[in-house]
Amino acid sequence: QVQLVESGGGLVQAGGSLRLSCAASGRTFSVYAMAWFRQAPGKEREFVAALKWNGLTKYYSDSVKDRFTISKDNAKNAVYLQMNSLKPEDAAVYYCAADRSDRVRTTANDYDFWGQGTQVTVSS
Repeated sequence: QVQLVESGGGLVQAGGSLRLSCAASGRTFSVYAMAWFRQAPGKEREFVAALKWNGLTKYYSDSVKDRFTISKDNAKNAVYLQMNSLKPEDAAVYYCAADRSDRVRTTANDYDFWGQGTQVTVSS
């Protein structure tokens, strides 16, 4: 099993920045990819960004491309999401996820482990 704990959410003004962190523990050696998803009230869980844990591959949704950056610290078993130029549309609960597959996926149902989520609120 893999445990994921997110942190760093909060309230920020439009145009501002936040940095989310995800700490992984447990059987982390089995993780192939890690990702960030978000879910706003009344909406489906949406892919935000993902990376290959042992590699350089990164993916972003079109809505956050050029504004968000996903990164990792393998030694710390941590993944981060730097969010810049935040918009009200970015407001959601952000979830960290881990997958044991052999490729980076962008569908929430494909991920095996999830954190509890951290709230991001953007004021306009």
